[in-house]
Amino acid sequence: MDLPHENDELAGVVYRNIDQILEVRRKFEERRTAQQRFADFVTNFAGSMASVLFHAVVFGLWIAINSGAVPIIKPFDPFPFVMLAMFASVEAIFLSTFVLISQNRMSQISEKRADLDLQVNLLSEHELTRLIGVVDQIARKLGLPSAPGVDELKKDVSPERVLEEIEEAEDQKKTDT
Repeated sequence: MDLPHENDELAGVVYRNIDQILEVRRKFEERRTAQQRFADFVTNFAGSMASVLFHAVVFGLWIAINSGAVPIIKPFDPFPFVMLAMFASVEAIFLSTFVLISQNRMSQISEKRADLDLQVNLLSEHELTRLIGVVDQIARKLGLPSAPGVDELKKDVSPERVLEEIEEAEDQKKTDT
């Protein structure tokens, strides 16, 4: 799917990336199970103003009928509206389960995006490190002095070592407090 290129200031790669992102999202949505689709539907409805209005009308009618405000209908759940409380509680149990199902799926999506971000960041770091080395070689070939700190920038960064350092710093902070 090609997006209209309304803004010619953006590089073509931006439009290609947008197309790819939308395609990945579309494929992910297609792979949802029937249960996931239903849970998403319920969660989306529950989080809408239509749900608020629906509940306001239903609960309002329930209370009006059972308070005797509607003379043509005999009250079936007198005050303190025990049946209404029970229905609301059961609905809350099911609704919280649907929300958790949807949140779990969103968490899986988030983890995949985080993995992709990490992969792209590691690749970018590797490419930039190599590029700094090439630029430094060109500068030396031209007889220019190396920029301060360039030797440190030419070193590969070990993600595992960075994570270890972060964990050690967090552990040290915990023992200090």
